[in-house]
Amino acid sequence: MDDGERSPARDTDLSGAAQMADTASTVALAGHPLHAMMIHFPIAFGLAALACDGMLWWGGDPFWMRAGLWATGGAFLTGVAAGVVGLAELLLVPGIRLRLSGWAHAVAATVLIAVLGANWLLRLVRPEDAVGSGLALSALGAVMTGVAGWHGGKLIYHHGLAVLPQEESETEA
Repeated sequence: MDDGERSPARDTDLSGAAQMADTASTVALAGHPLHAMMIHFPIAFGLAALACDGMLWWGGDPFWMRAGLWATGGAFLTGVAAGVVGLAELLLVPGIRLRLSGWAHAVAATVLIAVLGANWLLRLVRPEDAVGSGLALSALGAVMTGVAGWHGGKLIYHHGLAVLPQEESETEA
């Protein structure tokens, strides 16, 4: 390999040991990783909050303010739950800890949860700010969802973390 080519292992591993490290999910239910099952809820609630804020800004109906409050609360609470399970995976699975994508995903997800919490708190304390600051926090949350999702996707699709090995998935079929 010449100097112009990039090695995928060199780009994403903290050490060469990541290639040999265990990548099986340890926090699973009947072989299905809980973190992968849980992340859909904060994503859906967070994007729903952005949609509610857009509708509130566009039409001014107070219904969207209440819906946004519930959506941000749901996003934050389910995000914390998914984050706790994700933290357990990070700490328990060496194949995640040894990859830069694992740490990038963890940091981006932590920032996302903080943004979701700030957005929910804003709506609880100052609901009249939902159109300005709330909309900005919801947009930032959508961006952070993309960043965290990108790195989480790299762990799954590029490194095969938290998936069943080919032999196991064939015997279950």
